[in-house]
Amino acid sequence: MNKSLVSLFTARSCIVGLMSIFALTAGVARGQTQVEPDTALRMLNAQQQQFQRGVVKVSDNVFTAVGFHGANTSMIVGTDGVIIVDTLFGPASASNAAEAFRQHSDKPVKAIIYTHSHGDHTGGAGAFVSDERPDIYATETFGSAEGVNKAVNPVKQKRNVRQFGRKLSAAESTNRGVAPAGTIDRDRGEGFLPPTITVPSGGLKTTIAGVELEFHLAPGETDDALFVWLPKEKILFAGDNFYNSFPNLYAIRGTAYRDVLNWSETVAKMAALKPHAVVPGHTMPIRGRQAATTALEDYSEAIRSVYDQTVRGINAGKGPDQLAHEVKLPEHLKDKPYLIQFYGTVPHAVRAIYSGLLGWYDGNPTTLNPLEPRTKAKKMAELAGGTQALTAQMEAALAKQDYQWALELADHAKWLADADRELARKVKIAALRGLAAREYNAPDRNYYLSYANELETGQLSELWF
Repeated sequence: MNKSLVSLFTARSCIVGLMSIFALTAGVARGQTQVEPDTALRMLNAQQQQFQRGVVKVSDNVFTAVGFHGANTSMIVGTDGVIIVDTLFGPASASNAAEAFRQHSDKPVKAIIYTHSHGDHTGGAGAFVSDERPDIYATETFGSAEGVNKAVNPVKQKRNVRQFGRKLSAAESTNRGVAPAGTIDRDRGEGFLPPTITVPSGGLKTTIAGVELEFHLAPGETDDALFVWLPKEKILFAGDNFYNSFPNLYAIRGTAYRDVLNWSETVAKMAALKPHAVVPGHTMPIRGRQAATTALEDYSEAIRSVYDQTVRGINAGKGPDQLAHEVKLPEHLKDKPYLIQFYGTVPHAVRAIYSGLLGWYDGNPTTLNPLEPRTKAKKMAELAGGTQALTAQMEAALAKQDYQWALELADHAKWLADADRELARKVKIAALRGLAAREYNAPDRNYYLSYANELETGQLSELWF
């Protein structure tokens, strides 16, 4: 059996075994993805095998390169050439994958397909081509993946670095949930080639290098996504609408609203094809009709369940803070290895759905015009019995490992002129590290650690923004 596939099965059995530990420890710390530190680390280490570097033989003519960068790239071998699906982040990582593919076919590249416009899927195209430029397929709306929020790119870039742990030390790094921590990023986007053939809104059926393909529009993680279906081989290339983790329905680096209902419906359409294999945009392919189809059905149901629960709560008058703690995955889905919250989380999704459907206001007049942070901090200190009493509560919370409360009290203390702001900063750093140690959601863990490092080295302003 292919070494990468062995790793996949090993990873799944490890994760399922760890979930029994997770069930016993989930109540120890707050949050759906907080467990004991040893458990969190073992879970992340098990997930690491989902992107162990290697080429997986999906079928006789389909090969997927996993772990060469954050995303996957795939090669479909035809009669007189090959087709590449997604191209990684830059020429260096793409060249390594292309060289590995050549062990399975040295035929020329006849076409490149972009499943969507995120840079980790498009930036290495140049590494797969020679003098003869292949056709490059993408949707009509290609390029709209990040919405219209380019005005806030400066802060998004900072948050991107934190989410993916790009500046974490080797000792601090684990992974990115659906990707390895260490990737070649210095040449990002340098191999991008613009699309030459547009997939119309109704989809497209065509034959390339003797291979029959279908392109289906697939709004979900992005509005410009498509999935690729090989009807004869019954193989599905899902792009980033499916991977082995609960989906990132909202990215904490900052994204426009991802239409969660569309995402669920797209995955349901993929499941209806009953594929014999599904190739995700990240992590290992899933082979076998029952396994692949069930995974897609469960994925669609999980997304829809979170959406429906949130909408019911909204219509019952509940706000996002309450719903983020109440909405859970259905019992029969929460332990599925492809729905563990390594990348996306249910609470983040709930908040995104709420703001995407209703905007920031939760309907409670108390929050319509809340107090300015400095004023609120002063009143909190008065309520506690003075600044020294609030500071004592902050230190006590840290000592009791009530890390979230320690963070919130530290954020009040930072606004108080008579507070020991240096102590508050140190408490926040310690609390962030405490949360990170217990966190098996990789973006959360990376963000906590990255922010702690920025506080420690003085990269953030005195008000910690």
